[in-house]
Amino acid sequence: MKKPLLKLSVLMVVFTMFNACQKEDYQELPQEQTIDYDQKEALSVSEINAIINQSLNTTGTFNWKDVHSHTLWSAVVRGNNILTIGYGEEGQSFSEIKTSELKATLSNLVQVVEANEDYKSSQETLVKHDIINVIDVKVENYQTIKALLQSDGVRYLEPNGYNQYETVSNGRSSSGCDKNADSINSAHYTTISPNNAQVSWHFNATNIPSAWNYSTGNGVTIGLIDTGVSASQSLLNGNGFKDGYSSNSRYIQKYGTFIDSNWWWSDNYDGPHDKCGHGTAMASTMAAPRNDNGMPVGVAYDANLVAYRATEDVLLNDYHERKGVSEALTQLGNRSDVKIISMSIGYLWSIGNIEDAVKYAYSKGKLIFAAGGTSTSFTNGYGVIFPATMSETVAVTGVDDGPNYERCEVCHSGSKIDFTIIMEGNNNTSKAPPTLGFYDGDRRYTGGSSVATATTAGIAALVWSRYPSWSRTQVLNKLKQSAEFYPNKNSSFGYGNIDALQAVQ
Repeated sequence: MKKPLLKLSVLMVVFTMFNACQKEDYQELPQEQTIDYDQKEALSVSEINAIINQSLNTTGTFNWKDVHSHTLWSAVVRGNNILTIGYGEEGQSFSEIKTSELKATLSNLVQVVEANEDYKSSQETLVKHDIINVIDVKVENYQTIKALLQSDGVRYLEPNGYNQYETVSNGRSSSGCDKNADSINSAHYTTISPNNAQVSWHFNATNIPSAWNYSTGNGVTIGLIDTGVSASQSLLNGNGFKDGYSSNSRYIQKYGTFIDSNWWWSDNYDGPHDKCGHGTAMASTMAAPRNDNGMPVGVAYDANLVAYRATEDVLLNDYHERKGVSEALTQLGNRSDVKIISMSIGYLWSIGNIEDAVKYAYSKGKLIFAAGGTSTSFTNGYGVIFPATMSETVAVTGVDDGPNYERCEVCHSGSKIDFTIIMEGNNNTSKAPPTLGFYDGDRRYTGGSSVATATTAGIAALVWSRYPSWSRTQVLNKLKQSAEFYPNKNSSFGYGNIDALQAVQ
């Protein structure tokens, strides 16, 4: 079995929700007390990472608002000079129509930057976001950071280009990516009509096949924000998505909001097609057709799917990934046909522009599922990752099929978890859910909190299809009522395992 979502190092700890930046100067962490802030040079990458580690090791969390202004500036300098500014009043994450006050605030902040950077706004120096109240600017001078911290209307400042914490030297990573096929054990699936379509063993553990007698997801549209969907897997493209017993009227749409460019200000999107493999596996889990090719079927095999290639992999450590996810969230938020959003992606601490976009999508009534986190067995004692830490998202993790409630070998758990899904064999990590592979005719195993999240999003589509007039709250309550611990909530596993049959009855 291939290693799943978020391969994190020993130093990576998981965190709490992002707190908005305050206007006053940032407080100093213990590690920073020995630093000469009058020095003209920016801190090195190793010095910045040591400060991050100091916070993680002593408080269990990290937030850019807690560092000294010189440290923040240093991270901006070491992060391609990109500074993300969240503007407006506290809690004013988004505005579909900018008020005169917001426009004035934005204009004032741009003037502060221009006055201290000695440039005029242009494509290379300023990027605005249409809905969330965020701008990205090029910053070189320390004085710019200090002036912004003293300015009205700043919700937060973040070095969104700083991608050198626990990654390879160029800041790129490939966490969760796998395009290779696996040899699938026949004991790990059952077959169903037509023509021996394959049903993952973990579907049976959750009573999904029995739930199909009541609902197949017809009429519901799921939004997937991930690494895209492979162009080489015909069952997740065009007419292949309607194969077998799946509805001839359903559709799959693919978009790309990830920009693969060395130029941070570029608007040249890299296309909708998966180059990683992770998004393809999640799409298969949620909505692969009930096909006549003898291949794996998805939970909601009649649902529509709108898939975004918003990230390069599952670890949101790059500026373009963060911008891509926030763009995908706002676009899906604006679609009336999309009811559910699934995100099996995340990061170690909160990212302001993504948090703002989650709040926007939530304001539009979307039911948003997020992965609780996956890592090596040595680090999985830590808690839930962002954005699953947000109250606007539904956090999901995976457990094994043993007699005791135990999270999967690489899954995170904690008080932020809302639901669990059985997706791993007891003391047998090779027993994982089989899905469609990256290429036609291929199958692969996938695991971690990623597949647990995608499975839950599919079950939610079954419920919403069964009760199409229901609100997000009603659907979520039905999921809770069908879960093992309801009406109580376990401190590590939320409401526990969902029974899909009970959820649709």
